This record gives sequence, structure tokens and C-alpha cells, in this order.
Amino acid sequence: MIYLDSAATTFQKPAGVAAAIWDALATMSSPGRGGYSAAMKAADTAFQCRSALADLFHLSNPEQVVFTMNATHALNIAIKSLVPPGGRAVISGYEHNAVTRPLAALSAQVSVASSPLFHPEEAVEAFRRLIVPGVNAVICNHVSNVFGYIQPVEEIAALCQKSGVPLIVDASQSAGVLPLNMEALGAAFIAMPGHKGLYGPQGTGVLLCREDVPTETLLEGGTGSMSLQQQMPDFLPDRLEAGTHNMPGIAGLLAGVRYIRNRGMDKILDRERRLIRSAVVELEKIPELRIFASPDGKHQAGVLSVVAGHQDAEKLGRALAEKNIAVRAGLHCAPLAHHNAGTLDTGTVRISVSDFNTLDEIARMAAAVRNSVMTG
Repeated sequence: MIYLDSAATTFQKPAGVAAAIWDALATMSSPGRGGYSAAMKAADTAFQCRSALADLFHLSNPEQVVFTMNATHALNIAIKSLVPPGGRAVISGYEHNAVTRPLAALSAQVSVASSPLFHPEEAVEAFRRLIVPGVNAVICNHVSNVFGYIQPVEEIAALCQKSGVPLIVDASQSAGVLPLNMEALGAAFIAMPGHKGLYGPQGTGVLLCREDVPTETLLEGGTGSMSLQQQMPDFLPDRLEAGTHNMPGIAGLLAGVRYIRNRGMDKILDRERRLIRSAVVELEKIPELRIFASPDGKHQAGVLSVVAGHQDAEKLGRALAEKNIAVRAGLHCAPLAHHNAGTLDTGTVRISVSDFNTLDEIARMAAAVRNSVMTG
């Protein structure tokens, strides 16, 4: 199989990830639930993972790293900690349902900072107009999960700091690929999955929390701490980590983060960009294809969307699946992004790469697309 659906989850993992998962299953119980060796090893592994993530994203206190089930879980905590029912939020025009649905559930007043693809200057201006007193939170993804568009989060963060409005960054498509400095951004929260660019297993996610930002719980239950009181602890990470930890997932995530540190994010980004540019060059030879690409590649990460004329994207997606090429077709849980880019009626076929793809795989995918579109 040629796997080009890493924006959903990375399928090829570093060898150390599977080894770490099996070791956790064999040697770890629950952290903070006992002084015996299996519990202590779990606690040590969880702390090592928090510390590695804090170091990677420039967060001074590892205890502000909260483990979640996925990025959606993390975003729900962040949004519901800052936006009250009926509150006000400003979001980009490329947000995922993991942002828009929680806001809808809160009956929030949402202002959309719409701007064209791959035009960060216009995005900054759109946010500048909407970030005003009374806004409870600004929410922006670092990279669009549909188009790979790298949004100007540093400039948006500066606007938020100037206006005193907290910022939530959705790093679902950038964590492990693009540098993110939590302290420099001054973001209230940064949410990310463990199973995409961090190369951990499914069922893992991370929420980075600024120390002075209050948090609201989504779940209440056992934490192994403050067991006598019936309210959740008021300190992190315990406040947001009710119940048994996913130690095989956390151990696998730690191995994924160590792979990124050893490999270097700059090298991973360079590889992904070379793969995407190669895909653009090959796919541009197909006249029936509309390609959504940054002209110079500077504002795009490892995600590329295409549309075959006015054809529904699912048809091309199925044709590629029959050739054992894994891509994603449809709206990608981000109808707002498609509305903003004018692809809501057709959806797109999304090609997304990882550090484990090759130029040969890109060439074979492009040939399959050409054959499918031409024979249509």
C-alpha cells in the first residue's frame, strides 16, 4: 500500500514506537497508583513523556502538559475553559469541526476571520479587525488539515497579546513538523494529537496549558491524588486527567517524540515539502485537475488537496483505493475550510505525507491519478 493519509493518522511509525508499546504492556501498570515497580515505571515513563513534550514545545513546567485521548479532546477542554455558553470567539476560516462543533454546542457568537488560501498577510488583517474587547478566545489552526496552509500564528498571537485576548492553537497538522514555542507565543493552550506528526499511536493527544490560565474539567473521577475531597484537584496535570492513563499509548508517544528530536523537525519538514512539491509538479501535468498549492511552497506543509473538474472527490478517492493508494476524499471534517476555499460542493482529494514516504510513491500516485481522471 502507498499510504498518503498522514493528515488523518501516520501509519508508518518509527520502529521504537511498537517496541515501547509492547514494553509498556508487559511492565507498566498505572502511574500514581502505587509504590511497586510496575506503577513506578509507569509514573517515570509518563513524566519522561511530559518532559520531552515540554522541551520540544518550550514549556517550562512539564506538569502543564496534559495527556488526552486525541486533539479533539484537548480542544474541547481548551475551548470550554475559556468560552462560556453564549460567549464570543474569533476563529480562522480553516477550522476543523473539533473547533466549530464545541463552539456550536456552547451557542457561542463566532466571528470568522476569512481570507484567501496562502495569503497570510490578509489573514492577519482579518484577525486584526475582529480581535476586540469582549472576545473570550481566538482559535486558529497552525496548518489547515485540508490544504496544508501554514497560518501566521506568530502574528495572530502578537495581536492577541496586544489585546489581552487568550489564544488557542490547534497544532494537529504541525506538531512534530513545524517549530512551536509555547512561551514565545504566549498562547493559553496548544492542542495536538499524538498519532499524527508526533508518530505516537492512536488514542493519544496532548494539551499544553499556560500556568496562569484556569481550566475547566470535562471528566471527573479518580486521579490517585486528593482522594478524600469530592472536587477534582486544582492543580495540573491531575485536574484534567481523570481515570486510568493510556500507558501503552504514552510510552509509544514518548518513542515518537524521541524519534523527532533525533531526526530533527527541520529535516522532516524539508522532506515533506520536497514530496509535496514533487506531487504538484507531477499533478500539474493533468489538465483536468485543480491543485491547491502555495506558489512557492513557503506557506504549505505536507498536505495537498486536488479536485478533478467538477467531479465529486469520492469518485477519485475510490479509484485510488482500488489501486491500493490510501488518500482521503470528501470534506475532511472541515466544511468551513471548504466554504472558504470554494470546494464545499465537490470536496477534495487530500494527499498527505510523512517522513516515511518516498518520491517513487509520489510518482506512482500521480500516474494513478492521471489514469483515473483520463479514463474517468
